[in-house]
Amino acid sequence: MAHNHHHPAESRWIDIHGDDGTFQGYLALPRGGKGPGIVLIQEIFGVNAHIRGVAEQYAADGYVVLAPDLFWREGAHIELGYDKADWDKAVKLKQATKVDKAVADIAATLKVLRTQDGVTQVASIGYCFGGLLSYLTAAHGGVDAAVAYYGGGIEKKLDQADAIQVPLLMHFGGRDDHIRPDDVKHIAERFGDRDSVEIHVYPDAEHGFNCSHRASYHQRSAAEAHGHTLLFLAENLG
Repeated sequence: MAHNHHHPAESRWIDIHGDDGTFQGYLALPRGGKGPGIVLIQEIFGVNAHIRGVAEQYAADGYVVLAPDLFWREGAHIELGYDKADWDKAVKLKQATKVDKAVADIAATLKVLRTQDGVTQVASIGYCFGGLLSYLTAAHGGVDAAVAYYGGGIEKKLDQADAIQVPLLMHFGGRDDHIRPDDVKHIAERFGDRDSVEIHVYPDAEHGFNCSHRASYHQRSAAEAHGHTLLFLAENLG
């Protein structure tokens, strides 16, 4: 059988034209180059090796994934690790990043993602700060489904709950020292009557449990959450 050598490069940086400038996103394509779309929203450490790895993981699962570089106004392709110095830098970058600008960048990213071959429906998946942004993107009606991993600050944005008309999946660690159990309880109560909103708490997991580059990585919880996420995406993206 002839092999097709013309399939597009499996991952690369592409340009995204935003409201106030051009930035880049990391595009990862599935085999065959087509599938539903995922906008993948970074943590406060940039589109680093970990986030690129997650993009490739979801591409391997059959999705067209685009991860926007949300810190571009402070410098393109800023990538941080998880030691103390980088952590301090990450916190400064997050503070310098206006939430409304990041949400607008995600909207611009979604526009590009929807022009990719075969993409009709799109979900957002975000981690940490990106979890909050995924939630807000759902509230703005930009996606067909949304996933938030340990989204810090969602409990402060429950006024947006009614605006969310799409299926929403939230993952929390039972031992997260950034998001209190009370916060998760308030979120769960606010969405208690909504069948389309699913919340999973992983009792042994800390903040950042999905990131294998971090001390807080919890393999079992990460695997379970990935499984729940894939089922959720399969059910909600045509």
